[in-house]
Amino acid sequence: MTARMSVEQPLWSALTAYRVLTMGYALALYVHGYGEYVHPLGAGAYLAVLALWTLATVRRVSSAERCTPAFLAVDLSVAVTGILLTPLVDTQARIDAGGPTLPSIWTAGAVLGFAVKKGWRRAAGASLLVGAANVVATGGFAQDTVHDVLLVCIASIAIGYVVEVARASERTLARALRIEAATRERERLARDIHDSVLQVLAMVQRRGAAIGGEAAELGRLAGEQEAALRTLVSSGVVPEVPAPRAAADGTAAAAASDGAPSGETCDVRALLSAYAGTRVSFAEPGAPVPLPAAAAGELAAAVGAALDNVRKHARGPSGEEARAWILLEDEPDAVVVTVRDDGPGIPPGRLEDAEAEGRMGVALSIRGRLRDLGGSAELVSVPGQGTEVELRVPKNDQ
Repeated sequence: MTARMSVEQPLWSALTAYRVLTMGYALALYVHGYGEYVHPLGAGAYLAVLALWTLATVRRVSSAERCTPAFLAVDLSVAVTGILLTPLVDTQARIDAGGPTLPSIWTAGAVLGFAVKKGWRRAAGASLLVGAANVVATGGFAQDTVHDVLLVCIASIAIGYVVEVARASERTLARALRIEAATRERERLARDIHDSVLQVLAMVQRRGAAIGGEAAELGRLAGEQEAALRTLVSSGVVPEVPAPRAAADGTAAAAASDGAPSGETCDVRALLSAYAGTRVSFAEPGAPVPLPAAAAGELAAAVGAALDNVRKHARGPSGEEARAWILLEDEPDAVVVTVRDDGPGIPPGRLEDAEAEGRMGVALSIRGRLRDLGGSAELVSVPGQGTEVELRVPKNDQ
């Protein structure tokens, strides 16, 4: 079983060490003042019990799960009993002079156990009980007694409060991590939906409208489903359907991502060369460009999404599809892929409008993928001069 929080286990370890050390200190005080006790054997008997109890409960105090409230109550009873036994075995002169009680500062460990386990309120209650026992043992509110009780009370309340704040922070952090994990998974699913289902539905809509007849009705229905699915994706509600990884031109990338064993590397050149064609040029280094298979597949899928945007949105003056160039570079600390086209460019504000409409190609399929890889995606577009997308995947994060 894992510890409840990162800050709590060190506190239990420190408390365990404190109890053992203060037990040794109480024994040293007894040995030093042996001849001054009225009943030294009675004091020795109690301290023997205290030593056995401390050593026998080391494992209990070192773990929050084993240190139960019942155990803490017994532990506090041992401390209070030692305080109340002090006037029976020691001289009144030593007590009036501010001499230590039988358990001495070991008592603070019993109170601090309540602080770590139950927070500052229970620690305050335990401190008051110890304070009352000290008042009974000394026969009044002596200055040294009040001073010692206040120190224990303030320390235990402060530690208890810090522990409660730390627990609340840990719960908040755990919720934030769960939300972040759910958001990343939602974005991954949304990317896959964009790269597969939405593109297929858009293609069916276009082909149906071009063919006409019954196919036109099929295309209309596909268009309605595409719009509804985009709304679901953009609103953060992803339908519980399996998301195919292979997009129109991303079969090789999906295979590299899904089929390769964990830890296996893949030559990025082999994945990106599949995109080369009559209107797509690919420039690569002369040597292999290795990346872990999953990272290489995600990078290739992001390139495919960029090229898909070129096919769908970048048209020349005569209506022909824009040309695109892919440049693969193997830098010492990163793999960089640049996708450039000679289309009309992206008008200012168009990406923000597309994202608001649920068209998440750049936001999820490109930037989202690179962010999950620890990299970056920079897009530069000048109206009339084309668009350039630079994808950078650091090697040291893979």
